[in-house]
Amino acid sequence: MRLAVNIDHIATLRNARGEQEPDPIAAALLAEKCGAAGIVCHLREDRRHINDHDLARLRQAVTTKLDLEMAMTPELQQIALKTRPELITLVPEKREELTTEGGFDIARHYEVLAEYLKPFNAEGIEVSLFIEPEKSAIELAARASADMVELHTGVYAQKQSSEEQTKELQRIREAAIYARSLGLKVVAGHGLNYLNIAPFRDISEIEEVSIGHAIIARAVLTGLEEAVREMLRIIQ
Repeated sequence: MRLAVNIDHIATLRNARGEQEPDPIAAALLAEKCGAAGIVCHLREDRRHINDHDLARLRQAVTTKLDLEMAMTPELQQIALKTRPELITLVPEKREELTTEGGFDIARHYEVLAEYLKPFNAEGIEVSLFIEPEKSAIELAARASADMVELHTGVYAQKQSSEEQTKELQRIREAAIYARSLGLKVVAGHGLNYLNIAPFRDISEIEEVSIGHAIIARAVLTGLEEAVREMLRIIQ
């Protein structure tokens, strides 16, 4: 299983003082050096953490895979086509939310989504959709010409009992199997941390996990290099 590291909260810490440190690009390079298979950043409409300059520098610096998380807006479509990350991940976005809340509502936005993805398909930029682990959403993702789905693991992460976690994990497993049967690549993310990630090693259909907050929080205490390596030891 591969690890993609989200470096948004390095920028959050930098922006708290409006200065230059810590540098999210330096963090991305260190994460790659330690074994991360990709770097994730979310260019939000309000630019609350990663900004346009960060994205341009990340595109120049990242040598593994750059995954640009973004809302489905015309502005961000043009930025992504100009930047040419290896992957874009479409996520729902609300200005007032602290973090992404739930998966992309494909059923509601399908017609617009299918048109929105065409320029990315034409340019050879892979497309992932951040969705709930539900068959109906997976079917629509495949029909809209997505290359990949990122299964939302936030519900799993919030479960308190092992019984509830096991039940939600099974739902994720079944969704991953179904997505692979339709030819989609499968990754997972949201709320995953050092305590709840281990069971995902047994879901072979999930080839990568995307983790940000937990790693950056651990890095404050242990350093980013150890935080990334520790997560890799768990998932591999």
